[in-house]
Amino acid sequence: MSPDAGSIPAASTILGSRRTLKAFNERRRYRLIFLPLFFSCLVLILVASRPVIQISTRDYEGYSRVLLTLPSNLSCSLEKSDAFLQVRLRSRTVFELRQEPFESRLVKSFSWVKGSDFFGLIIELRHSGFRYESFRVERRNQLAIDFYETAFEVPPSKEEKAAAEPPRKENIPDVGEARTEGASDRGVSGGTKIRTIVIDPGHGGLEVGAKGKFGSLEKDITLAISLKLQSLIERNLGFQAVLTRDRDIDVSLDNRAGVANNHHAELFVSIHANSSLRRNASGSETYFLSLNATDEEARRLAYLENTTAQLEKPLDNENKDDIMMILWDMAQSAYLKQSQRLAEIIQEELNTLLGTADRGIKQAPFKVLTAVACPAVLVEVAFISNPDEEKKLTTEAFQEMIAQAIFQGIARYVKLIS
Repeated sequence: MSPDAGSIPAASTILGSRRTLKAFNERRRYRLIFLPLFFSCLVLILVASRPVIQISTRDYEGYSRVLLTLPSNLSCSLEKSDAFLQVRLRSRTVFELRQEPFESRLVKSFSWVKGSDFFGLIIELRHSGFRYESFRVERRNQLAIDFYETAFEVPPSKEEKAAAEPPRKENIPDVGEARTEGASDRGVSGGTKIRTIVIDPGHGGLEVGAKGKFGSLEKDITLAISLKLQSLIERNLGFQAVLTRDRDIDVSLDNRAGVANNHHAELFVSIHANSSLRRNASGSETYFLSLNATDEEARRLAYLENTTAQLEKPLDNENKDDIMMILWDMAQSAYLKQSQRLAEIIQEELNTLLGTADRGIKQAPFKVLTAVACPAVLVEVAFISNPDEEKKLTTEAFQEMIAQAIFQGIARYVKLIS
């Protein structure tokens, strides 16, 4: 029998074992405490590092817009199914959705789904009777989706439009009749419905307007944008949109106002491309009438737009022209406040949608505005004298964006006064 058999272990051995066990338990306890904290922090870090998709939703007159600001210029496709529209982004990334609080008559909610090679943003509408249109704002990595109720797809018939228009007066001169109702009859708080909007593509025919470095002509660009704007108004608002010219022809400044007044227009929007001696001048400008220009550049621009040498009247009509100018001033002066508000709204939309520099609204004595007996503005959409903006102005995408921005401004104004 071994001398150690049945003997009691030494005290040092027992104490060592207890210390080892205690250390083991402490390490185990620390792992139980800190491992969950570690993984929680890791999850938070991973979530925080996810690229973000910003979502904003806004209702306009006749449609609702969802604006997605993406972390990069991702390619995407859209697919409608019942009361849902899926925006499928070609990316293996899981994005974080950040949406502004909203209340919309068409858009109900947002959710997402992850596939093997795509990320899907699901937009739920309040009912399946909708259609949509979308366009990209490449410079800002944005995708705009406009939702329309099915009822808005059917514009009024010609008979309905004719019935909505007041009877036309006979023997109205080219310059148009300056109606005598005051601004309160159709003002911002007047509540009168918009029926006809006149779009004026600047220049035309022999009057080419400003020229770009690469040979682009203002008259061609303004007509292309105006045709797109006409389509947007008639398709989405159901109003009559009349062009002062729908092809490359000469139209005098007097007759442009005459088109607006003869059609009893509720709004008049003249489209132009800007030009400056400073080649780096950029951005959009929206003008309303004033006998005094905001600054020297505005005064110069008004002079260039008003100078139509090929269309000038003979000198023996000078006295008659002076009288007509007085009448024109009376015609537009009743609508200056409404014209200013319309200019502000359109300029806001141009700044937002195009991401261009905010040059603000300005005033100048544009002859084309003076005779118009309704709220009237002149929009200089971009600088054709700037080579970078000239290139954009010749593209269908940029022209569509400009038309969209002006349309949004008109739609907001219509909602404001209705």
